[in-house]
Amino acid sequence: MAGSGGEVARFSVWDYVVFAGIVLLAAGIGLFQAIRGRKETSSAEFLLGGRQMTAVPVAMSLTASFMSGITVIGTPAEAYKFGTPFWLFAFSYAIMSTISAEIFVPLFYRLGITSTYEYLEMRFNKLIRVIGTTMYIVQTALYTGMVIYAPALALNQITGLDLWGVLVATGAVCIIYCTLGGLKAVIWTDVFQMVIMLSGFVAVITRGAILQGGLGKIWNDSYNGERLNTFDFDTDPLRRHTFWTIVVGGSLMWVSMYAINQSQVQRYISCRTMTHAKMSLYVNMVGLWVTVSLAMLSGLTMYSIYKNCDPFINNDVGSSDQLLPYLVMDILAEFPGVPGLFVAAAYSGTLSTVSSSINALVAVTVEDFVKPLWPTMTEKQASWLNMGMSVFFGAVCIAMAAVASLMGSVLQAALSIFGMISGPLLGLFLMGMFFRCANSTGGLSGLIIGLILTLWVGIGAQVYPPLPTKTRPLPLSVAGCVSDINITTTAAAWTSPALVTSQPSTERPALADSWYSVSYLYFCPIGTLTTMITGLIISAITGGCKQEKIRPELLISKRDLICFGCSRNDDENPKSELTEKVGGDHLYGLDNPYFIDKEYKLKEKEIDKISKF
Repeated sequence: MAGSGGEVARFSVWDYVVFAGIVLLAAGIGLFQAIRGRKETSSAEFLLGGRQMTAVPVAMSLTASFMSGITVIGTPAEAYKFGTPFWLFAFSYAIMSTISAEIFVPLFYRLGITSTYEYLEMRFNKLIRVIGTTMYIVQTALYTGMVIYAPALALNQITGLDLWGVLVATGAVCIIYCTLGGLKAVIWTDVFQMVIMLSGFVAVITRGAILQGGLGKIWNDSYNGERLNTFDFDTDPLRRHTFWTIVVGGSLMWVSMYAINQSQVQRYISCRTMTHAKMSLYVNMVGLWVTVSLAMLSGLTMYSIYKNCDPFINNDVGSSDQLLPYLVMDILAEFPGVPGLFVAAAYSGTLSTVSSSINALVAVTVEDFVKPLWPTMTEKQASWLNMGMSVFFGAVCIAMAAVASLMGSVLQAALSIFGMISGPLLGLFLMGMFFRCANSTGGLSGLIIGLILTLWVGIGAQVYPPLPTKTRPLPLSVAGCVSDINITTTAAAWTSPALVTSQPSTERPALADSWYSVSYLYFCPIGTLTTMITGLIISAITGGCKQEKIRPELLISKRDLICFGCSRNDDENPKSELTEKVGGDHLYGLDNPYFIDKEYKLKEKEIDKISKF
């Protein structure tokens, strides 16, 4: 009987067929794009899809790339264990989409960059660009390892297959279609995988509602179990999830993930026009709302079924991240192929994110490290290099999965990584974009100080996790389990803060219950504000206000902010000296000649002239 604990079924032959078929189809998209575009082998085609993508597929790709296997597995477990505050990220998504579309998209389009970190060299210097790129590579490799680890853990729970064999197989599939198909393969695969991911959630919710007697029963159980606790306006920064930590801290964190993260920027600058690029972010916002809502409802469905027999306390699973896979086999095993669909959903999110990461890592490495050292590289050589780098970074990300296995809950750990590294980087970008007086000395100093501070709090929180009094897991029971276990002891082990607070105080340093207990969603604001404040102070001290005139196209002007959110056309935009030199009408409106393939057929003399400028 579902919800009573104990062993559940394993994968059937049909489950393996469905799962393998979907994964092979994803790889097939890469092969198709490689064959279809075999004559379009330029670096721009590989890394940016020829800059001719449209809004809807890019939007679905944007959604899928960060709605990974971590979302499929981690978000329902979050709702099951902590309730629905996580749904407040819907507000964060709206804020992030608006800021990214109306401030960052025009800037990056205006500059016509391939690597986000090109901006750092334009605004500051080469050293800061190299440091920024290196930080991005480390962050992305760690995050991607975690993304690979999450669904492998799920498949291990459901099938009993060797965990590390699954990890290697996952990375291999991503390497295949990234290497052969480039960004077009990644985006069109993301579209397919997004559909599969949402289908997995719908299957769980539908079957759960049938078993429980309707969505009303699920909602009522969630209310009685204190899971409908979305709005908590406590201002305590040590509380893990409140309205303020999510809407303030979460918004800034998501801005760092979409506005300056190469994986995302690379997608929307691949659009054929700025209108398509902006639209892709707003459509993506709706996609994020749908995804997080379905994920949270899946978690509430899981709570309704297991409210009297928690699988974790009952030792049916070894990790909270295995709860949803356990549920799938508990309630869907009698439908051949459906569990395979769910695991394919988790894998679809993973394949999407890993492929995005590999493609972005290749882009920044080639643009920021290889091209400056090899300026005479031909397009054919660049294409072969791109493919070789895809294989290399795929192997690195698989290796990083070993690190991910040591970091606890995959959802919080993944978001923490972005906060620790992207926070200082976002501060550096904002300082350069909004403050004319910011100079390279201040930028470098602020970045280093901000990074040290976020690594300090982030690593400290990993070593000394916050007490349950701050994280506040909600009560669960094993009273309805059919197995015979010590109910009182095991239930307390999941929820009771007494077990932690009763430990000798010498085991936790003084900072453990203050600084190290700050909500992980504030890691990004800490890094961003520290970088900006210290960077601006040091810039002022070192003569930043007296530096030579900064090129206006590198700054956000008053006119940009006045026109925030409004429609602009070519005639309304001033042509900067830079955009005139590269010979284009400005970027608002129809096809931008700076962004089409002709850009990559400029004569060597013209390219040299632009680079010298």
